[in-house]
Amino acid sequence: MSEAALPHSFQYTSAQHQSDTSMAGMWLFVASESLFFGGLFLAWVFCRHFAQKGFDEGAKDTELWIGTVNTIILITSSLVYATGLAYIRAGNVRRLVQCCALTLGLGLTFLYLKFGLEWMDDIHKHTFFADPAFKYTGPDAGGAHLFYIFYFVSTALHGVHMTVGIGLVVFVMWSAWRGTFSSRSHSAVEITGIYWSFVDMVWIILYPLIYLIGRV
Repeated sequence: MSEAALPHSFQYTSAQHQSDTSMAGMWLFVASESLFFGGLFLAWVFCRHFAQKGFDEGAKDTELWIGTVNTIILITSSLVYATGLAYIRAGNVRRLVQCCALTLGLGLTFLYLKFGLEWMDDIHKHTFFADPAFKYTGPDAGGAHLFYIFYFVSTALHGVHMTVGIGLVVFVMWSAWRGTFSSRSHSAVEITGIYWSFVDMVWIILYPLIYLIGRV
């Protein structure tokens, strides 16, 4: 099939034009989200500089094993999805569906560990920043309180982005199962991969901020 014969929406001159526009749009979105999360991380580091002891006290109460397992899960999910992208480039739709299913399972496992286990444990330990019986007292309580504000806000935002990513992976898997993609037409698979990798990178920055720095 020639390039001109590949399916594309009416507003584009060709399938390649549609693919290039979609890719540019996703990179622009990732750039804007990077500025958003970058400002959040900069504020985190700035506040930590002036309340280091409180931030360290808060960090020591986080569940390191959950954070580490979730980091491994996300890195593995990106590898699995990239493998699926390689398969569809070779025209193997079945393997793409399988890789999407595995990526979906890993993403759901991440959300369960983070919010179903760790957040619930944090709330039971009275470390939620709006808890009237907040765990920490004394001169470093303010710093610990600020740490948990950043912790809950950042992980909630990351969780929202993860949920969107899971929805995109489900869409790719469903579309692949219907036979929408081929070795020459699979821009949605690549765009979803960019988004998923971005969510992965955000967590790789969150991981040391939450779990490692305060323990050093």
